[in-house]
Amino acid sequence: MSFNLIITVAGIGLLVGILVIVLEQSGRKEMAQGVTIMGVIVVLYIVVQSIAQLFTLVKSVFNLY
Repeated sequence: MSFNLIITVAGIGLLVGILVIVLEQSGRKEMAQGVTIMGVIVVLYIVVQSIAQLFTLVKSVFNLY
């Protein structure tokens, strides 16, 4: 796991958190919930890609087919 992945996930989390606070303050709770769900989906997509790269690396290290 690279440090960039941790920083990216943390940055997305901070951005989503700030957006949710702003949207809830303006009375748009449904939109805030949508932003939260989209943030989770984006982070999961990034994590799944990293796990796929890890499996590819393990497969190449042990010469698995």
